[in-house]
Amino acid sequence: MERKMTLYIPTNARVWLITTLIVISFGFQPLPSYGDQHATAENGEVQSAPLDLTVVDKLLTTTRTVRRRLDLTRPVEPEIIEEVIEIALQAPSGSNRQNWRFMVVTDPDKKKIVADLYRQSFESYAGPRPTGTPTTSGQRIAASAWHLSDHMHEVPVLIIGCIEGRPDNPSPAAQAGLYGSILPSAWSLMLALRARGLGSAWTTLHLVEERKVAEALGIPDSVTQAVLLPVAYYTGEDFKPARRRPGKEVTYWNTWGEGRK
Repeated sequence: MERKMTLYIPTNARVWLITTLIVISFGFQPLPSYGDQHATAENGEVQSAPLDLTVVDKLLTTTRTVRRRLDLTRPVEPEIIEEVIEIALQAPSGSNRQNWRFMVVTDPDKKKIVADLYRQSFESYAGPRPTGTPTTSGQRIAASAWHLSDHMHEVPVLIIGCIEGRPDNPSPAAQAGLYGSILPSAWSLMLALRARGLGSAWTTLHLVEERKVAEALGIPDSVTQAVLLPVAYYTGEDFKPARRRPGKEVTYWNTWGEGRK
């Protein structure tokens, strides 16, 4: 009688294995396992090893605003949204108040309300719809922006980053303190989405109709909306770093306008 052998893999090991396979297929190299991330100094203290900069730099330089390549047909699991929000909450907030809030919209009727208000603001801002095949970078950006506006209601998930409080104080310090407590978290959210094969787009034009959006979603008057992120899996291959001005052109040392000597 032939005896079958069953290979038992502990839960933590299964999670690590699945995550590693996903990361490899995504194009990143997996980070070392937990036990490999620490080294012992001569004095016996445990030290954390440096992060894999290849992985980190690729994530930071290829997280793009995605408009045309959002997959409008593939559902996004709510568990992933909850997971990336947990990661986003590690971002700093003023005085550690942790007063960020995230409004996740998946209901089709409510998505349509938000999308319609966004489209009204967008069309007023963008002017006439472009015609013909775009040939320049600016034309391609405009065409993709129109595409997102036309299809915003079809995006599986809309996330509105909010902060408790209102920007009533016009001083630069007050404004920076308010928005500086939500924008880092929203960017972390985009990075966490990207690392999991999802795309998002940084948009703010719905804020022209912020009060109407708030009324539709039950957001209190005491809460400020800061950014609207349409979220979906993306189509096509990987993303590449964008063309940017050299850092030396926009970096000054000790005196405005002067470079490092």
